[in-house]
Amino acid sequence: MEIDLKKLRNLLSKQRDEIERAVKGTGFLARTVIGVGTFLLDNEGDVALLSAKQLATFEKFLKPLMGRPLQ
Repeated sequence: MEIDLKKLRNLLSKQRDEIERAVKGTGFLARTVIGVGTFLLDNEGDVALLSAKQLATFEKFLKPLMGRPLQ
């Protein structure tokens, strides 16, 4: 799976409010989702380095948010 690092960077730096809205009421913390995104940025988007829990967090929150157009 190839990640659009530009979209991910934009999401983490300019659209944190969207992450907070996405996790609200799910039992997840926004900082956890942001941490997974930051880890991916630091590792050039290599999802193979994610643990099973991190991958589930990415799939549930970040991937859908990245599918939206850049703002």
